[in-house]
Amino acid sequence: MLLKVDVLGKAIEKVRSDNPGTLVILLTPKGTKYSQKDAKRLSQRESITLVCGHYEGFDERVRSLADMEISIGDFVLSGGEIAACAVVDSVARLMPGVLGGEESTQEESFEDGLLEYPHYTNPREYKGMEVPEVLLSGNHGEIEKWRRQEAEKITKRKRPDLGKL
Repeated sequence: MLLKVDVLGKAIEKVRSDNPGTLVILLTPKGTKYSQKDAKRLSQRESITLVCGHYEGFDERVRSLADMEISIGDFVLSGGEIAACAVVDSVARLMPGVLGGEESTQEESFEDGLLEYPHYTNPREYKGMEVPEVLLSGNHGEIEKWRRQEAEKITKRKRPDLGKL
């Protein structure tokens, strides 16, 4: 099953006429791999339009009607709807007022080429596993240093491909 070029062409033309400057994005395994950097860039746009294929996707000629193609990973879904939800969520959370404050998106995985450091809650001890003492110290400089070191260790162990280390 393919989405037809003439049908999508009319839809894209309508969207562009109603939203001049909209960025038309195809969600496809053939696209460039989507990243947090892309989410930041898209969050600055006034309008984006996501085009989702289903099953086999869309007529090849649709590619010429889009501004870019993105893929959310190296796997195949039945359609682009779930990928579109992931893109919408990653972009929306970067927009002012969506999260608690601007600082809410500053120390996260992928922000500095690293995975995020561990987080802890109460109780201080659970089945022999304790909250690291430095986090209870109140020494903000030491806490920041610990967070950076932990982020580096986790990234090196779990995602060395991020290339930060």
